[in-house]
Amino acid sequence: MPESLKDFLSFRKMLTPLIIQVLFWLGSAVCALAGLIIFVAGVSSNEAGGALLGLIILVAAPIAVRIWCELCILFFRMNETLTDIKNNTQK
Repeated sequence: MPESLKDFLSFRKMLTPLIIQVLFWLGSAVCALAGLIIFVAGVSSNEAGGALLGLIILVAAPIAVRIWCELCILFFRMNETLTDIKNNTQK
């Protein structure tokens, strides 16, 4: 059995960081689309507040999604680092 498959089946290789990256891109796309829709709706109805809200969502929401994803990935990076430390101290 290949080593990478063995690591995956024994949960030494995590799948969740890849899923979090996919969720980041999907979340950013949804936020951008929602921001554009709100912006266009605000401009077409001549409401400055709606257009401004759309611009804020267009800029701030993908940043918020990125921060959330980075916090989730942080736990997996900490796990990898602690595993490396454990492996190095056992030698």
